[in-house]
Amino acid sequence: MVEPLREKYNQFADTYRQLDASARISFWIVFGIVNTAIFAPILAPYDPAALHYEASLQGPTLAHPLGADLMGRDILSRLIFGTRASLAVGVVAVAIAVLIGVPLGSIAGYLGGWTDEFIMRSMDVVISIPALVLGLAIVGAIGAGLVNVIAVVAIVYSPQYARIIRGSVLSVKEEEYVEAAENTGLGNASILVKHILPNAFTPVIVQSTYHVATAIILEASLSFLGLGVQPPRPTWGMMIANGRQYLPGEWWISVFPGIAIMITVLAFNILGDGLQDEFDPRSETETGGGA
Repeated sequence: MVEPLREKYNQFADTYRQLDASARISFWIVFGIVNTAIFAPILAPYDPAALHYEASLQGPTLAHPLGADLMGRDILSRLIFGTRASLAVGVVAVAIAVLIGVPLGSIAGYLGGWTDEFIMRSMDVVISIPALVLGLAIVGAIGAGLVNVIAVVAIVYSPQYARIIRGSVLSVKEEEYVEAAENTGLGNASILVKHILPNAFTPVIVQSTYHVATAIILEASLSFLGLGVQPPRPTWGMMIANGRQYLPGEWWISVFPGIAIMITVLAFNILGDGLQDEFDPRSETETGGGA
């Protein structure tokens, strides 16, 4: 039990050491955001739903470091708890999208023929619709709420993982070790799970970091429109929407959630760039060719 954990840790440590400085900084920002979500009840100075009418529309002070909204709710506390909704949508929805898209794309890429055509044309139909438009349509049909937003994001992004893994499977299945496994009489499922997917999964890992960022933006957009996570649960998009009518005077209500979204999205994107440079062999080839 200890040895596999040590091996995984060593692999992680090796990958981390080879990341560039910006990707390392982004990793620690993401690490901090995740821990903020986990320990929100400890870190938040107030209950995010607590009303302090005496502090209504109060700017940043020692009592409320990031100010308060119309009902006197502490912006910092709501920002901290809003991290939970954003990461829940970003991480959980992307994980579900991977669980849906990867099996479909793997089957399509490995079997080919009419199976490939049917699965990928179905995926193309979903991809052809803009993410926000599709999200609005689905939320309009099934209703708002955290669980429904997670379902929306998973549906929106699963076809992209199907396309990514299909391309990887098409490349990997031509390798000699896959042909050797086929000659031993192993079934299709065993070959896919044991021999192809472990060597085709890297692009999915890299892409998932980008999709967590875009999922956070999608959730914020839906919440801004009132179709995302519903009150009293605080979300960054809803906080921006609640404060837009007080701009530019009481700017802190909208600006700080906007900054939180910007930092989180940038951190995930830069981390994704770093992972892509590390895992994508074409990066090294292009660098070497340029030298």
